[in-house]
Amino acid sequence: MRLPQTALAVLAIPVMAALVVAGGRAVKGHESTIAVDQIDPDALADPGTETPPEEPATSAIPAPAAPQPPVHSRAIDPETVAPPALSDNQLERVEPRAPLSDLALAGPPKPPKTKMPGDWNGTKLFQPVATAAGLIESKGYAVAVSGVDVVKADETCSDEGKSWACGARARTAFRAFLRGRAVACTVPPEGGRHTISAECHIGNQDIGQWLVENGWARAAQSGPYVEAESKARTARKGIFGPAPSLDGLPAPPAASGPAPVAPDSILPADGGAVTPPTDQPAPAQ
Repeated sequence: MRLPQTALAVLAIPVMAALVVAGGRAVKGHESTIAVDQIDPDALADPGTETPPEEPATSAIPAPAAPQPPVHSRAIDPETVAPPALSDNQLERVEPRAPLSDLALAGPPKPPKTKMPGDWNGTKLFQPVATAAGLIESKGYAVAVSGVDVVKADETCSDEGKSWACGARARTAFRAFLRGRAVACTVPPEGGRHTISAECHIGNQDIGQWLVENGWARAAQSGPYVEAESKARTARKGIFGPAPSLDGLPAPPAASGPAPVAPDSILPADGGAVTPPTDQPAPAQ
């Protein structure tokens, strides 16, 4: 049933199109043309009045405006872009400026300038360790305080025929003086394996002066602390004084347990038999 209906609908489409075209042609043929009569303006005018002269048709066209100067986008734009003409006599060639840094150069950077001993400034040595009275180690430096003779840690001194460990005592006093303080010494920028003799200070205090005047070091010959050593000897300070008193220290603890038996305490008895001591058991037979 659907197939005949579809065929009829397809055939009806061209028929309807033909009808529409035919109707359009019929309507176009019946259009009427309207004629408009031209009215003479002279017939309408009053013959007793004068007609004013007609203005030319071009009077209604506005005159062209005068050309305006070009407007720049910015007020600072110069009117003349081209540079002024200069003669060769007014030009002068100058040397190029130096680069702002070595990174702009094509070659490798220059090595750092080596500082001479006269240019060394005070280098801060934190947490210094005194290995002896007058020797300091810190940050890879081994510094001997200049102007003094170092008192070694194993040195001994004599007082009224008695020997005492004055080197260890001087080192202990020097460690107590340096504890928790930063030392400034005139040393090179980098430390080395060898010991460096340098002047050292803690604030405004000269370390060499303190060591000698307190008797914990001897002054070097022809050094700046000879007079300070003479005063320390006269006052019997430090290593130039008496041995420290040990009376206030507690006595060493006594050995506990039975006393050892000497080899000669076991003597042969009559007949060659060995008699053991009374505090030991007899050996088993």
